[in-house]
Amino acid sequence: MYVIVGLGNPGRAYENTRHNVGFKAIDLLAEGHQIKLNKIKHKALVGEGFISGQKVLLVKPQTYMNLSGQSVRDVLEYYKIEPENLLVLYDDIDIPSGRIRIRKKGSAGTHNGMRSIIYDIRTDQFPRIRIGIGRETPMDLKDFVLSGFSGDEKTAVEDAIRRAADGAVCYLEKGIERAMGEYNVKE
Repeated sequence: MYVIVGLGNPGRAYENTRHNVGFKAIDLLAEGHQIKLNKIKHKALVGEGFISGQKVLLVKPQTYMNLSGQSVRDVLEYYKIEPENLLVLYDDIDIPSGRIRIRKKGSAGTHNGMRSIIYDIRTDQFPRIRIGIGRETPMDLKDFVLSGFSGDEKTAVEDAIRRAADGAVCYLEKGIERAMGEYNVKE
């Protein structure tokens, strides 16, 4: 079984913010593969199903971003999933808007949700898909990630979210190396 986690903040107030692109990618995966995200378990909204013949659990932590690790740890412990079968999709200010980057492992960088996950599961040895939200303005980081997208930017980011979901499917079908090779290209 694979656990695919999208990071974001619960509630309508955060629904269309930069910080919620991970949630949006999970919604696309759920919709595209007829997986209902309709259970609250492990401090998360979850849905079980199959993608490309692989059993998956789609997860949207409901702990708010900075405590995402609590939910992810609960899921991994309950299902006895090794970190290499965890895939996390999340926003990244260090990647230009509209781009994605798939990695096998790595640090949290400036992302508090990833910092929480790494702390709670005690490893950074798991794959992730970073969805670029850029940071072209001198705005405070917290205000920036909790803001919405401008018109031009919105189209590019929606495309990146779609490619992130496609990248997750590629990862399940072909492995992390192939997913990195196919999706870590400059558009």
